[in-house]
Amino acid sequence: MSDSGTYGLPEGIIGLTGPITKPAPGTLPLRGDLAHVALANRFLAAHYVIPETREIGPGGAQFLLQPNDDSEQGEALEPGAQVEVLDVAGDWIWACAGPEGPSGYFRTAALAA
Repeated sequence: MSDSGTYGLPEGIIGLTGPITKPAPGTLPLRGDLAHVALANRFLAAHYVIPETREIGPGGAQFLLQPNDDSEQGEALEPGAQVEVLDVAGDWIWACAGPEGPSGYFRTAALAA
């Protein structure tokens, strides 16, 4: 069974407040179109996602920096690790270990049944 964690909607005004340093790929769960809801007070994105918590299956998984099998690899995910799913597109999942990362892509088959 999966749940949505304990994240709520941000409070106060959300908007551009000054320059930021763009985080490195594979770190914070932040893309141009989506970001983890916990980052809403720090980073501007078109949409914010309250993640769904899921478990990595018995084969483990490897975060990739892009949804492509030939992409640069990020952090390894051990079997049974909890991840926060932010987006599913076809056979690919964009997820993170938590709002401070790491983040990346892996195939849907890596999730526990």
